Amino acid sequence: MITRRIFLGASAIAMPWPLICFAQQQAVKIARIGYLDAASSDFASSRVEAFRAGLRDLGYVEGRNIVIDYRWANGKYERLPGLAKQLIEKEPDVIVGGGTPAIQSAQRATTAIPIVMAGTADPVGAGFVASLSRPGGNITGVSTINADLSRKYLELLRVALPRLSRVSVLINPDHPNHPDELSNIAAAAKATGVDVSPVKANSTHEIEVAFGAMARDRIPAVIVLPDAFFFVQARRIAELAAKNRLATMFWTRELVEAGGLIGYGHNNAEQFRRAATYVDKILKGAKPANLPVEQPTKLELVINLKTAKVLGLSIPNEMLLRADKIIE
Repeated sequence: MITRRIFLGASAIAMPWPLICFAQQQAVKIARIGYLDAASSDFASSRVEAFRAGLRDLGYVEGRNIVIDYRWANGKYERLPGLAKQLIEKEPDVIVGGGTPAIQSAQRATTAIPIVMAGTADPVGAGFVASLSRPGGNITGVSTINADLSRKYLELLRVALPRLSRVSVLINPDHPNHPDELSNIAAAAKATGVDVSPVKANSTHEIEVAFGAMARDRIPAVIVLPDAFFFVQARRIAELAAKNRLATMFWTRELVEAGGLIGYGHNNAEQFRRAATYVDKILKGAKPANLPVEQPTKLELVINLKTAKVLGLSIPNEMLLRADKIIE
């Protein structure tokens, strides 16, 4: 009598090798990652590619063992809740949130699915985690330190423009971190005798109006606070600043490459590459509550000398020597 075990063994031996490989491939679990970003896919392409590269380094290949569902708000925060809901309906294994508003929308949409942060300034203050060392919920990831850097923005502008006495701060009234960052800048400005005037904008029309007002008031410089909408509008902001001869202070290199004057902060792409390591740990069974939040260990200073020339500015050598990247 041929037993079932012998029959199955013989069937496996007789099975052609390509079919065995196919059966093994079919057994591979495909993880689903939801990606929610407040910015746009074209302008945020460098950070998405960094995230994908980080996953590839860890052995993940889209279409083979992972699927990524992308959702982009294109700087329109009101779209985020609906986009987050769409992702939840896909039942992903983990969600990656790009920027504070995106993370906030994901948090409101689910308390069960793990969420990995990429690019938020104050995760404790925003209520995403209980503490950096012990997140305690379904959210963890990589944090920036933009709120702490806001004073540094003013300091660097004063080095570039030694006679600076007035500065505008472009804020998005819909961004939860901007009030604190504006307060930090105002406190630093008061100590140095610089007059600060906040200017609000959350639409392309309001950006045009804001720069028109700054030009009329002959403001020499503007600090653009970290924001996904401003990230999407970076090229237009840089164009308006050059047209109206305003020196711009941004928070990351991509915006200086788009035509801004100075950028100071974390490497945006590296933040998203590091986020991939959190996705990997969660997919392997780690709980977000037990994964400490990372903060950047290196900050970079980027200066665009082409923009300085257009503005008629001469950047001091001491500042150029400190720069990590100079665009000429």
